[in-house]
Amino acid sequence: MQNPEAVIEIASTGLRLLVVEILSDGKWNTLDRSEMPVSLGRDVFTTGSVQRTTLVQCLHILGRFREQLASWGIEPKDATVIATAALREARDSDSIIDRIFVKTGFTVRIIDGIEENRLTYLAVREHLKDRKSVSLDGKDSIILEVGGGSTEMMLIKKGSMAGVHSLRIGTARLGHGAGVTASADNARRYISQFILNTKATLNEELDLAKVKQFVAVGGDVQLAAINYGKPVSTFLWEISRIDFERFAQEIQEYSTDEIVARFKISYNDAQQLATGLLIYKMFIQLTNVEKILVPETNIRDGLIFSKITEPDARLQLDFYKQIAAAARNLLRKFHGDEEHAEYVAAISLKIFDALQSELALDDRARMLLEVAAILHDIGMFIRMENHHLHGAYIISNSELFGLRKHEITIIAEIAKYHRGSMKPESDDMFQMLPRQDRMTIIKLTSILRLADALDRAHTQKFDDIKLSLQKDSLIIHTSGKHNTVLEKQAILEKTGMFESAFGYKIVLS
Repeated sequence: MQNPEAVIEIASTGLRLLVVEILSDGKWNTLDRSEMPVSLGRDVFTTGSVQRTTLVQCLHILGRFREQLASWGIEPKDATVIATAALREARDSDSIIDRIFVKTGFTVRIIDGIEENRLTYLAVREHLKDRKSVSLDGKDSIILEVGGGSTEMMLIKKGSMAGVHSLRIGTARLGHGAGVTASADNARRYISQFILNTKATLNEELDLAKVKQFVAVGGDVQLAAINYGKPVSTFLWEISRIDFERFAQEIQEYSTDEIVARFKISYNDAQQLATGLLIYKMFIQLTNVEKILVPETNIRDGLIFSKITEPDARLQLDFYKQIAAAARNLLRKFHGDEEHAEYVAAISLKIFDALQSELALDDRARMLLEVAAILHDIGMFIRMENHHLHGAYIISNSELFGLRKHEITIIAEIAKYHRGSMKPESDDMFQMLPRQDRMTIIKLTSILRLADALDRAHTQKFDDIKLSLQKDSLIIHTSGKHNTVLEKQAILEKTGMFESAFGYKIVLS
């Protein structure tokens, strides 16, 4: 047997363990799994902190998980441990993570909502691949996962990512942080108002009435599909909208004890079931879909799958395309100049590829450059003057699918410095970033400034640009006869950072 992989999720409603054996064909066998309820969400969403008794309970469960992993020959340092909404919002999260490490040896990584979306997307795509009738390709689709502390939503337009949202509504949050009691009527009113406030934003990104495919992820909706739906394939179910709504309504009439007795689930899961189904139901009602697809998967599967797919160049390229598509939709939302953005992005990537041996940066950095080029002028939506600063603010406060928080910071910094005379080195915020991130920002910003200079008038006048390195110069060859006075002046103004970073003079021919 190959070395097994282990992941642990510290969620708002419980701690979950998965151990798998990864096979040579990229699939895996589940070797072990455990799930124990813990009321982290109840603590955090009511008081802002984790109570001592809850922490002790978490440490006890993680100690048991460590013993389970030891039986598979897995050390705590080799397990992937993530935490979601509850610890993400806890004021004492640093202390909690430290206690977990000291007492158990597990290193916990808190992930943000967009990272949750990325992992869920990977898991769903894996379950739908090779099934044309339910593929995400070319369709308007929604992927929705209702959790204890947040609801993760992905909007997919014609197969490309149109928007991602980590919504502050969940089964544990309702009745605690939301300030409402757990009664069905109060929960319904709260969810209805929340969705009403969110609907307009979602419709800007994707016409919900035209959605053809609704993919629901999570234990609550799995229970509905298993009881009222039908299997499509292994680990994939389908349930009609009518049957789902009937089941959701039926559950509202049961007590928690009745749910436990009838469906043989834990008391903790039974407490959350009615609220979870209600959230799914009310989001589904924004669309006209007639059926719901329910893959039996979760964020832990996404973590395992991310380990398998990272070496696969084709799948990685597809994922990067989805990230770029999300950036384009964000630019469109803020009414940006799409033709200029695409032109500058194309030139930026050409320069990146021409300098590949000089950069010491990987394909992920190339993707960050593309996203930064697409979004570099997004601040024009607020005001042309200082639009680079406005753009950095918009990017920093936006949800960009597939990007980690520090990567969004890198893109925002590139947008901030793509114009103007301010140097990154003189910015205290820049100096606080890790050295590797600082160098990435300087290199990618230098490239973007040069590419932006080549479209100074936003007319995309050069049909074909070729690049060559000759001694100490980067030669930019343009086809046809053009008046290049404006571009040459822009190059003089904007390429000082490039020449400092790479040591090449810019020659426009």
